[in-house]
Amino acid sequence: MKEAIEQADDRGIERLCKRRERFVAAPTAPGIERIEALFYGNMFTPHRHDTYALGITLKGVQTFNYRGEFRASNPGNVIILHPDELHDGGAGTEDGLQYRMLYLEPALLRSGLDHEADPLPFVGEPVIQDPVLWSIMASALGELESDMDPLLRDQFVSDIARRLSLHAKAPLKRPRFTASQSMDQVRAFLEDNFDRPVQSDELEQVAGMDRFRLIRHFRARFGTTPYRYLMMRRLQKARALMMIGQPLAGIAAETGFADQSHFNRHFRQTYGVSPGRWTELFASNTL
Repeated sequence: MKEAIEQADDRGIERLCKRRERFVAAPTAPGIERIEALFYGNMFTPHRHDTYALGITLKGVQTFNYRGEFRASNPGNVIILHPDELHDGGAGTEDGLQYRMLYLEPALLRSGLDHEADPLPFVGEPVIQDPVLWSIMASALGELESDMDPLLRDQFVSDIARRLSLHAKAPLKRPRFTASQSMDQVRAFLEDNFDRPVQSDELEQVAGMDRFRLIRHFRARFGTTPYRYLMMRRLQKARALMMIGQPLAGIAAETGFADQSHFNRHFRQTYGVSPGRWTELFASNTL
C-alpha cells in the first residue's frame, strides 16, 4: 500500500513538472524582440501590438481569434499577425503549447523592402505553410540565449520582408503622399518624449501638417497611430524596469502613465496579461 501511494505521489509530481509554464526572453536588439513560451490553457486575453508578430509553432496546437475568425496553428506552420490587430491566444489541447515569437517593428521591416516608400506588406491569412519562411524564422529564433549578430539581423529582416511581400495579397493602403521624412521626425519626437504627455499641436509643428492628416500618414508608414506608438514606448520601458525587479508601484509614474490603474489597463490591452502575471511568468525563466 505504501509503495502504491509513493508511486502515485511520483506520478503526481511528474504531472506537475510536465505542466510547468515558462516564458523566456532573448537579449533585446533594435527593433526586434524574441521570446519562447510554454503554457497550458487560454493564456492571453484580447490584446494588440504595434509590431508585426511572427511565430513558429513548435509543439501542440496554437489557437487564437484574429480578424473575426478562430484560427489554429500546428507545428511547422508560420503565424503572421499584423500591427494593431486584436487577437488572443491559448493552447488548443491539454498537452499544452510551445512556440517562439519574433516581434518586428514596422520601421525595421520597411528597411528590408525593395523600395523604401512601398506600403507595408499585409498577409491576409495569419497561418501559412512556407518552409522557406519557417527556416528564416528558425534561424532568427534558434538561439535565444545569444545576442543577435548584426549581419544576421540585417539578412533575415531582408529575407522576411521579401517572403511577406510574396504572400501579401492586399497591401496596406497609403496616401498618395507618404511624408516619410516628416513621419520619421514625428516618430523620433515620440521616442524622445515618451515619458510625458504629448500634445497634438506639438506633433503638428514637428510634421508641418494638421493632426488628422498626420495620423493617416503615420499609420501608413508605421502601421499604427502616434498615440499607440507612444503607449508602446512607455510599456517597452516599463517591461525593462520590470525585468530588473523594480516594484510595479513606481513604474507607472516613471514611464509617463497617469496612475497605476492606467498602466495596468494598457499593459493588459497590449500583452493580454496583467503586469503581475507577466512578471511571474518571466521572473524565473529569463535567459
